[in-house]
Amino acid sequence: MADAAPSAQELNSGTKPVDERYRLDEAKLEAWLKANVEGFQGPLEIRQFKGGQSNPTYQLVTPNQRYVLRRKPPGKLLPSAHAVDREYRVIEALGRTGFPVAKAYALCMDEDVIGTIFYVMDSVDGRILWDLTLPDSQPNDRRAIYQAQIETLARLHNTDYEAIGLGDYGKPGNYFSRQIDRWTKQYKASETSSIASMNRLMEWLPATTPTDDDRTSIVHGDYRLDNMILHPTEPRVAAVLDWELSTLGNPLADFSYFLMHWVMPGGERTSLGGIADPKAWGIPTIEEAVEQYCALTGRSGLPDLDWYFAYNLFRLAGICQGIVGRVRDGTAASAHAQTMEARVPILADAALSFAKKAGA
Repeated sequence: MADAAPSAQELNSGTKPVDERYRLDEAKLEAWLKANVEGFQGPLEIRQFKGGQSNPTYQLVTPNQRYVLRRKPPGKLLPSAHAVDREYRVIEALGRTGFPVAKAYALCMDEDVIGTIFYVMDSVDGRILWDLTLPDSQPNDRRAIYQAQIETLARLHNTDYEAIGLGDYGKPGNYFSRQIDRWTKQYKASETSSIASMNRLMEWLPATTPTDDDRTSIVHGDYRLDNMILHPTEPRVAAVLDWELSTLGNPLADFSYFLMHWVMPGGERTSLGGIADPKAWGIPTIEEAVEQYCALTGRSGLPDLDWYFAYNLFRLAGICQGIVGRVRDGTAASAHAQTMEARVPILADAALSFAKKAGA
């Protein structure tokens, strides 16, 4: 939903020659790979993945193996954005627990190698399912895939982050307040026109934030179907991708974001609103999704979701506006990002409608 970084769909939709703006010093990179990636053997061919709005992402092809390289883009950047070193840290730590992530090989903090910091991970084979309606699956398979997504998210939230060395990966407590402040600042830094509903939300959300006394967990920040790769034949998550927005925070932010598929504005590609009878189609209802997640995480139920939906739509609007700002500043990784501008007021208006349901 966020379009903040390449989705699994985009990562597997093909490659192209490397954009001139993001060209790498191939000789320096290959020398670094030989020195830092166990088992690496050239010769090396470099391609750039199509799509993606944030961190330029490359396919590294060798005779024996394929890798993925994610780098911080060059140029003017928003504060705290494009933290590929954080991405590397979390996937490396989770990989040691057996959680489904791509194998992390190495992180390079030396900007002299390719111009910015970067990391290298494994290229994971599997199915890429972009269409949330899963038109090529049978109802039982659809249900199993959705249940696998929920189970994997619950597994993330149940992970003992301190035990795997991520105790300082974020600040415990006040998660929603800090997130609202972050996205408000980034929205304002990228603002290209005044949107009344965004202005109202920037006042209302901080004043109505729920008491953040829930448990703390690793949160993914952009957990959606097209940010994961499924096993080639089984309804099982093989790898969760795009950890750019991950941190320590309130797990309800992650889970309510996943539930946004059921309530997104009509016309959004991430909306399930076009299915007349999701249950007959094999897709769980919101109530069923909540029941499964609560059973897996030891909860008796969830609070009213309207505030969380308002928050998530506001956050999405802020992320989209950030992409618009990067187009303005010349640092967006895809010209397609220009289409984000039209989404911002739609998302903001939808957020305000949920805010009104929650008492705004």
